[in-house]
Amino acid sequence: MDSFTRDGLRFDVIEHGPADGTPVLLLHGFPQTAASWEPVARRLADAGYRVLAPDQRGYSPGARPAGRRAYRVEELAADAVALVDAAGGGPVHVVGHDWGAIVAWALAALHPERVRTVTGVSVPHPAAFLRAMRSSRQVALSWYTYVFQLPGLPERFLSRPGALPRVLRRTGQTAERARRDEAALASRGGLRAAVAGGVNWYRATPLWEHPGLPIPVEAPALMVWSDGDTAVSRAAVEGNAAWMRGPYRLEVFSGVSHWIPDEAPDRLADLVLEHVAER
Repeated sequence: MDSFTRDGLRFDVIEHGPADGTPVLLLHGFPQTAASWEPVARRLADAGYRVLAPDQRGYSPGARPAGRRAYRVEELAADAVALVDAAGGGPVHVVGHDWGAIVAWALAALHPERVRTVTGVSVPHPAAFLRAMRSSRQVALSWYTYVFQLPGLPERFLSRPGALPRVLRRTGQTAERARRDEAALASRGGLRAAVAGGVNWYRATPLWEHPGLPIPVEAPALMVWSDGDTAVSRAAVEGNAAWMRGPYRLEVFSGVSHWIPDEAPDRLADLVLEHVAER
């Protein structure tokens, strides 16, 4: 599989592993693409899983609808459902990093019949995140989300030569990987268009049909967070358990930045393989 469609939109997909393997969805975050999962994907594929990593809405050149309403989390989760259907209907294991984690939690909460297990990397369930915004320093860490609400400004700034790598390096990404991420976005129909597609996910948050997504997750869940994360607080992660109804496990990586799939891919893959093998 190299693509799938939904409502006239075409999403690009990177597939690893045997076609008859148990499917695992890998959902990337901002500002990255499916290519950011490469080391983890190969580990899972070597273990016999069919790994599907899409360039999500706004990142795939063929899936950039106009208007921020089209980027609500309900639409993002429905895109993942369409991928599950294209892959045979599921249920699937789903792993998401950053915004991809929010989509993974939403998929498990809104479409529980499609999810066998869920793994959130770096970002907890939206309801836990929202509660932390009201009662901890998370609101200060999330200052950039308010800037992203400004029309046109974020994509103009981040599409300037070298601007995106500089921002990523301040959050712990290496210079080499920051340039890789910039190049990957630029190859998806232009850097500014790809950045705008990702920023629209932030702009759509006030328009969610289920504000804060206060819906618990029933599937067995794994949360992986790192204490070097400059975007997500420990308080937000510790509140995640309140929204889990099935078996739940929290793993904390010490001395690792927000970019866990890049910085500690083997350790993350080991945890995911252990988590999915049990179900």
